[in-house]
Amino acid sequence: MGVDRVMGTPPGYRLGWLARLLTFSAHDPCARFLDGSLWWAARTPEGPGTLWLRPAPGQLLASGHGPGGSWLVERADAVAGLRDRLDGFAALAASRPTLARLAGAVGTPRLPATGLVFQRLLRSVLEQKVTGTEAYRAYAATVRHFGEPAPGPVPLLLPPDPDAVASAGYWVFHRFGVEQRRADTLARAAAAAARLERCGDSSETTARLTAVDGIGRWTAAEVVRVVHGDADAVSVGDYHVKNTVSWALAGEPRGTDERMLELLAPFAGHRGRVCLLLEAAGLHAPRYGPRATIRSFHTY
Repeated sequence: MGVDRVMGTPPGYRLGWLARLLTFSAHDPCARFLDGSLWWAARTPEGPGTLWLRPAPGQLLASGHGPGGSWLVERADAVAGLRDRLDGFAALAASRPTLARLAGAVGTPRLPATGLVFQRLLRSVLEQKVTGTEAYRAYAATVRHFGEPAPGPVPLLLPPDPDAVASAGYWVFHRFGVEQRRADTLARAAAAAARLERCGDSSETTARLTAVDGIGRWTAAEVVRVVHGDADAVSVGDYHVKNTVSWALAGEPRGTDERMLELLAPFAGHRGRVCLLLEAAGLHAPRYGPRATIRSFHTY
């Protein structure tokens, strides 16, 4: 199979980091991480496409499939996190032994910049105020309900068309365990998708997202981190992140959003990257009480 683009990679580059950020579990119907390579289906401005990224020594190879394949290959370096600027992060991480140790063990996360808002927004809305398992089930069922086969040799589905989501009745999502509040938010987000896709940067996207009823700081941060590669986006309102940051940076087993932001302030420009590093390393605050009571709730 041909190669459409060859990109150089910096030392320590790990395609697995990208897979963590672009896929919703190993069973995401829109993406697959197979044999060290990533297949990622998307709706682009030029039509449906699938991007295939696979590593080679010191390089990353990109191939595109379908009408949108050329668009994906053209911005493959952004999707792959190769445009992400890590300036200053190593020095900041070195200032905290915990971060320096984790970065040495698992690497430094590079963020993708897909430029495609609704694909990530769909998942983020479905993740609001539910466990990760519940969110994935709703997401996978929604993709399969609207599913169109993605181009390319790997059997993937395209993300739902925003117009189809906007016109679907609540009963469609109710079957997938999505209550009316999230279903209504998703419909409003889908109706605004065309305007959201025209946003030029993280600030504009955040402003337009949070103007949609039912979308708040947590959802906006989850979106712009992947769509614009915003390494400073912090998921304020997450059930676990505030505790993880407080434990990792101050040895405090419980925190608040305000305390989290205070501790992250010295890492301005990379605050979201710090949170991703802690998550990828599996670091978490001590858990009190039965594990069954710990749920991954987020505000919206």
